[in-house]
Amino acid sequence: MSNHPTASSATEQEQASANAPATNGTQDDRALLEQYLQDPANDYYNLQYGDTVDGVIMHIDRDELLVDIGSKAEGVVPAKEMQSLLPEERAALKVGDEVLVFVVQPEDKEGRAVLSLDKARQEKSWRRLQQQFEAGEVLQARVINYNKGGVLVNLDGVRGFVPASQVSGISRGSDSQKQSDMAKLVGSTLTLKIIEINRARNRLILSERQAVQEVREARKDEILDTLREGDVREGTVTSITDFGAFVDIGGADGLVHLSEISWSRVKHPGEVLKVGDKVKVYVLNIDSDRKRIALSIKRTQAEPWQTISGRYELGQLVEATITQLASFGAFARLEDGVEGLIHVSEMGDGRIQHPREVVKEGDTVPVRIIRIDPARKRIGLSMRRVEGDDGNYPVEDFDYDTEPVEELRDTSEQASGEES
Repeated sequence: MSNHPTASSATEQEQASANAPATNGTQDDRALLEQYLQDPANDYYNLQYGDTVDGVIMHIDRDELLVDIGSKAEGVVPAKEMQSLLPEERAALKVGDEVLVFVVQPEDKEGRAVLSLDKARQEKSWRRLQQQFEAGEVLQARVINYNKGGVLVNLDGVRGFVPASQVSGISRGSDSQKQSDMAKLVGSTLTLKIIEINRARNRLILSERQAVQEVREARKDEILDTLREGDVREGTVTSITDFGAFVDIGGADGLVHLSEISWSRVKHPGEVLKVGDKVKVYVLNIDSDRKRIALSIKRTQAEPWQTISGRYELGQLVEATITQLASFGAFARLEDGVEGLIHVSEMGDGRIQHPREVVKEGDTVPVRIIRIDPARKRIGLSMRRVEGDDGNYPVEDFDYDTEPVEELRDTSEQASGEES
């Protein structure tokens, strides 16, 4: 019989050895290994291109940053990988600062990882921009440059493009004027909204016009909630149309209709107003459902007719300016907001077929007051009684009651429906 152990007996001996209690030395080694692995400082990263990791600045040099990225590893951020930092941001960096870095190369020839602050910032920014785009948020960005089509902005390391057509501060004139306008915007901050984002194509398009419009709409809602009819506000003329002028009263535009600009006759708002004028306005009406505000400039001033009896009397001779001709006579302004009618029968002693035979618009003529009706805002005037006055004035005001005078005087108000 052989003295060598059989295969089965050898296996049994190995199992018995494995099941035998460990020695004290082995237990200590295992405990130390577990403690080492549980210590976060000893975590090991298998760095790959595209990883973003937190690091701590260990050293700052003119051309690079030395960054501790854990697991006893160091990485370097070359100058070309931190170009998105503004000069003041780079100057503010100091040893011990925590920074987010992007792994450009896991290991260079010196065994260090090549890192990027630019790409880390871009990655973080792209994610935030995508969230802002989906939420429809309005944001702020600084203009860093411009090209033929628009301006370039910096959004925490991501470069965005704002087309010239989407910037209110760029004129729609010649190319040279546009270039001049864009150059003036460099260094300024714009309020913007993202209208297109494509991370794969590195494409980010923004609009200042849409952002400003949304801000104004939100502001308008706030104003509509607090505005009351009868309020008097300060405002700025923002645009002029044939039927009136729009006035900004702190974030919301209201319309001053042509008939509410002045107590005197105004044919076009441009005669008395221009864009940028500061005006005081009276709130006539608020339509919360349609978000429209009706304003008046003339109602912030005393109505001339309220004190007419203290300035004019029957038989008084005054100067008047012809403002409008009609088949039955001519309207003449005595002062802003006060007009009278020179009936065709009061223009001369002979038979006159039409006022144009005697006067034209813009003429200044002497007249005598032959009737005053403050309640109905009417004054009768005479040219033929200037030299001789018999004091026998008509009881009725000529054809005021029969001729379509009100239609003539208020034709401009027909435009009120045009802007609805």
